[in-house]
Amino acid sequence: MKLTTMTQVTIDGVMQGNGGASDEDRRNGFERGGWALGKGDNEIHAFINQTYQRADAFLLGRRTYELFAGSWGSWTVQDAPGWEPVVRALNTRPKYVASTTLADPAWSGTTVLSDDLATAIADLKAKPGGELQVHGSGTLTRWLLENDLVDEMTLIVVPVILGQGARLFPETGPDLALDLVESRIDSKGVTIQVYRPAGRPQYAPTEA
Repeated sequence: MKLTTMTQVTIDGVMQGNGGASDEDRRNGFERGGWALGKGDNEIHAFINQTYQRADAFLLGRRTYELFAGSWGSWTVQDAPGWEPVVRALNTRPKYVASTTLADPAWSGTTVLSDDLATAIADLKAKPGGELQVHGSGTLTRWLLENDLVDEMTLIVVPVILGQGARLFPETGPDLALDLVESRIDSKGVTIQVYRPAGRPQYAPTEA
């Protein structure tokens, strides 16, 4: 399976609290939740639904898993008009959670990966199938990139600058070159950017 990630981010790279002002969104004093609500047009909506439909399995970090389990995991297709493909995919396809503390997940179809995460994910990728998808899960996404486990990364970039909140990429960290596979923009200025990791970037030579 190909490991793919999909993350909604702001222009300044914030991914925290895109969907609302829940308690989780407010950690570390964050006050600007809900910045992605209503921002994309029908093309973005369709793209997200189509992405979830392609998934053979999902890999999630602990926090994202618990947020999803408390919402998508408790809904039927009637509870989320327009997002039926997301509800069906998340509730019928295997879910893997990277966590050393989650012991007894209640969401049906969940497996906890607690030991030797790199080997466990490599084993999942070796299975036949299309996509092992990661949604949200910023800490996990960074770790996957650092360990060369990401095959494709999709960023849905919302045209807003928040000035606060947890960012997808830290101020200091490993560097990574990316090849742009696909780019499109919707009628509201939201962009979809699909990248493939391409090793380390090239820099200008230092002077002798």
